[in-house]
Amino acid sequence: MTPMRSSTISDVIRRSARRFRTDTALRFADRTWSYEQLDAAVTALARELLARGLEPGDRVAAYGKNSDLYALAFLATVRAGLIHVPVNYQLTGDELDYILDNSGAQTVIADADFLGAVRATQRGREAQLLSFEDLLPIVSAQDIEPAGDDEFPVADTDVAQLLYTSGTTSAPKGAIMTHRALVHEYLSALAILDFTSEDRQIHALPLYHSAQMHVFLLPGLMVGSENIIVPAPVPGELLAAFAAERINTFFAAPTVWVALANHPDFDSFDLSSLRKAYYGASIMPGPVLARLQEKLPGLGFYNCFGQSELGPLCTVLRPEEHADHPGSAGRAALFVETKVVDAEGQTVETGEQGEILYRSPQLCEGYWNKPEATAEAFTGGWFHSGDLVRQDADGFVEVVDRVKDVINTGGVLVAGRQVEDAIFELDEVAEVAVVGRPDEKWIEAVTAYVVRKGELTEERVIAHVKSRLAGFKVPKSVRFVDALPKNSSGKILKRTLRDED
Repeated sequence: MTPMRSSTISDVIRRSARRFRTDTALRFADRTWSYEQLDAAVTALARELLARGLEPGDRVAAYGKNSDLYALAFLATVRAGLIHVPVNYQLTGDELDYILDNSGAQTVIADADFLGAVRATQRGREAQLLSFEDLLPIVSAQDIEPAGDDEFPVADTDVAQLLYTSGTTSAPKGAIMTHRALVHEYLSALAILDFTSEDRQIHALPLYHSAQMHVFLLPGLMVGSENIIVPAPVPGELLAAFAAERINTFFAAPTVWVALANHPDFDSFDLSSLRKAYYGASIMPGPVLARLQEKLPGLGFYNCFGQSELGPLCTVLRPEEHADHPGSAGRAALFVETKVVDAEGQTVETGEQGEILYRSPQLCEGYWNKPEATAEAFTGGWFHSGDLVRQDADGFVEVVDRVKDVINTGGVLVAGRQVEDAIFELDEVAEVAVVGRPDEKWIEAVTAYVVRKGELTEERVIAHVKSRLAGFKVPKSVRFVDALPKNSSGKILKRTLRDED
């Protein structure tokens, strides 16, 4: 029997189905699901997974692009008491095999086109395979019997998902997320991001990524909003959809917002319905944000900062706070407590730079099959984030950089973000990433990778940065590229730039 005081992810959907019944919950392509239909489909698919021999606690990996079926499969997996393992669909070969093997996935649900990549892995050959397309007849049945109160005895302390980090290491770690942690994270999102049942959201970033799934889709379903899922964040298609669907709420990585603002047809679309703009996954360059605010003065921007181990929302800078706190990641979310410490673990003075640590019911239980990494991350009873920040007396956090992204040039530490902001002031710059490249003289040489949208020379970039920043922060070289390497959530892969020949 489900504990009386338990509140699982499944309970969130069940309650929404009772409150919002025939209202539209999900849309994808030509398929529409009301809240009642969504709840029934989740029940049917949960029964199917258990009928295939899976038992509570077994792991089910999801390896596919955005679709309604991807969302339904997640909700069915956790309703059945199984553990969902979202996998970046860009991973293949050894990287894919590592996550499937480390998680011990007994079943893999993949897009039909991706099944070959799964079968090419050792773990994939041992696991039960399904395609998302196989699920459609199951969830589309018209005579689905409602779930009984005791049919799925899942507690909120049970594990719901293994969120594999996309960090800088070659071996990702699976953050163990319980129902309790994720539901707390949903409540944090609702308390600070102003979601309502009137929201019409487009979900374009990958649903395997914790931000799109757990900061936007699930809280949206919690309050009864209409959620439109699209396969990918294609700028021209998004602009057309904003106008045609009268979208008022949208989340994207800064790289996507940059692409939207730079799109040649940007000014030809009626975007007056947009009211709430969320960004995260990486830092929004100050000059780019200013351009967007100028073009869309009625749009409120929210900076959402966090990491997978907390579900992922940690801090938020709200629209009314942007003017007084430019460049800030905001203040801690409802269920998040922060502390900033130096390299020795001592709390730093207000305004001093240090690593931000967290305590929260949103936190993961540790890392799957990695006790040493778990012990290291939770040293002293706080979670060590790896993010360098400054925090003011009012709790506003300014992210300096990832600990691993700080550049050591000649023994002096440089935050790449500060150099990027200076370069972004040039109108001819579409995108920029600054990293430290190995150098015999400087240890690491400050190096800028720039995507141009106009005539621009290395000399002009260097001269501009020199006029803004101290000499040791000026790039030793500027490399012009056609595109910056990114993962499918739009996060720039600085490791790739650092390691290239």
